[in-house]
Amino acid sequence: METKNALPPLPRSVSLVRAGNPSPPSHFFRNVTLLSVSTLTIMSGATISASLPGIAARFADLPNVELLSRLVLTLPALFIAVFSPVAGWVIDRYGRKPLLIVMLPLFAVAGCSGLFADSLFGLLAGRAVLGIAVGGIMTTATALVGDFFAGTERDRYMGLQQAFVGIGGTIFLTGGGFMAELHWRAPFLIYALAFLLLPAALTFIREPIRPAAMQTRTAPDGLGTHGTLLLAVLLIGAVLNMVAFYMIPTQLPFYLRSLGLEAPSLAGMAIGLGQLVGIASSLVFARFRQMLGVMGVFALAFGSMGSAFVLLSVAGTYPGILFAMAVSGIGMGTIMPNFAGAAMLLASPTLRGRVSGLLVASVFTGQFLSPLLSQPLIAAKGYAATYGMAGLMLLVFAFGSLVVRLSPRPRDAAT
Repeated sequence: METKNALPPLPRSVSLVRAGNPSPPSHFFRNVTLLSVSTLTIMSGATISASLPGIAARFADLPNVELLSRLVLTLPALFIAVFSPVAGWVIDRYGRKPLLIVMLPLFAVAGCSGLFADSLFGLLAGRAVLGIAVGGIMTTATALVGDFFAGTERDRYMGLQQAFVGIGGTIFLTGGGFMAELHWRAPFLIYALAFLLLPAALTFIREPIRPAAMQTRTAPDGLGTHGTLLLAVLLIGAVLNMVAFYMIPTQLPFYLRSLGLEAPSLAGMAIGLGQLVGIASSLVFARFRQMLGVMGVFALAFGSMGSAFVLLSVAGTYPGILFAMAVSGIGMGTIMPNFAGAAMLLASPTLRGRVSGLLVASVFTGQFLSPLLSQPLIAAKGYAATYGMAGLMLLVFAFGSLVVRLSPRPRDAAT
């Protein structure tokens, strides 16, 4: 995917900030702030999943409450997908920091609206606004990583970022479950953490120096035909990856129940094991990236996830499920930083925000579509067959990535 011939060199000025080169301590606090902001994105839906039964009970008099209560969980993904490309255009035209500073308090207010909403439709409206805020935060954070880091440093940071997302997911999901036992509204209080990050973002995030084409608002450099095609393939791959990946949190509990494993904690432990392996693999993502290249990491990630889904389809025992989830963690920890890293390699500085927005939109489009596409297959073929088909699809992606990685290429390429 990436070659030195096909991709423009990264200008030195892109990694600078307006106040000059910050001291190493400033770099440290900037990086910690960005990592902390990244953990917010995992809170967009799953944090309040344990509250769904309480929400359904509170508004039980409404028609279709079972469907509407589940929209509380999935609606943000739709608005993230819709708004992220708009956010990308805004930050390319007007800068990164202003939108981030607006979106952090919006995230907190919209997220906490569940503490006070008196109607289910008011609750859904708050979740829609939350999706807009998450789209802006994720798009800005991805673009800032592209602005502040290059080469191996970028790979290392993206791996660390994915690890923070995994750690944050574990903490917020567990905390949300305990808080939901107190009251179904209690997990919505977690979103107020964004208020605590606002002072850090104001202090430590500096606006990157913007290329002349952005400062004068002239037309930015295009990707070219070859770059546009590669980006399209990347975005389609991100959608399909999330369609398959999201079958784990949305369908695995029901699959376990169909096998006679009904305790909710069993699903939580299986998914948690995959997350733990994912955290470990994300921490060595930079090393994988150096050794294997972009397409080699895609082959590894799609291969591990495809193998895990095939293992899920034939597993009849809980130990077999745990082994499959451990295998899936290799892909969980490496595929998202690889998508982001590949997108940043394709994007020139003037297009980085828009490319980031399209990538975020693709990820959440796949998340939103996953249950809509997998549920009819499950109804017709069953859980095992559906996981098997998804696994075969992922293995085809892995084989295609491996073919591209091993194909003849220019001597200076780094595919």
